[in-house]
Amino acid sequence: MNSTPPISRFPVPDLQQVPDDIRQVMLAVQEKAGFVPNVFLTLAHRPAEFRAFFAYHDALMLKTTGSLTKAEREMIVTATSAKNGCLYCVVAHGALLRIYAKNPLVADQVAVNHLKADITPRQSAMLDFALKVCLHSDQVSDADYDLLHAHGFDDEDIWDIGAITAFFGLSNRMANVISMRPNEEFFLMGRMPRA
Repeated sequence: MNSTPPISRFPVPDLQQVPDDIRQVMLAVQEKAGFVPNVFLTLAHRPAEFRAFFAYHDALMLKTTGSLTKAEREMIVTATSAKNGCLYCVVAHGALLRIYAKNPLVADQVAVNHLKADITPRQSAMLDFALKVCLHSDQVSDADYDLLHAHGFDDEDIWDIGAITAFFGLSNRMANVISMRPNEEFFLMGRMPRA
């Protein structure tokens, strides 16, 4: 008897059952990462939503313009996902944060309390704003923009911070609704040298 819980409450299609374009995305990720993250497998249950989700994900997270680094983008996801209680995103994006920041401690610090984390004042201001968007977006004001401008963010960067926070708010909620479990591979990523 297998005691490992399923990765989703909903059916998870076999790789051979998914549309060709989705299978190609999964195979490319598997080749790069060495495994297929469960988010790809679980969202393949709804192919049209899979495509929409990853199109917006990639537009936000693979963007090459603006001043946010890959590590800072993952920092936003990790901090806000922790506030939303999303195990999958904290674990998965925490792993990416450790890798991009080249720091095995930062993801845990940011997930628990970014105010105590070993990050820059600029990054702390960015996360203050992201958490405000996450928890109290109705209270965003000119003062928030002024503070971020003082830390070197422009309006397009501020849009990015808000959009990443909002997109992962959706992701966090869906991961919780379907009980998406993180892959075991994420737990070691960025903590020790890769074999």
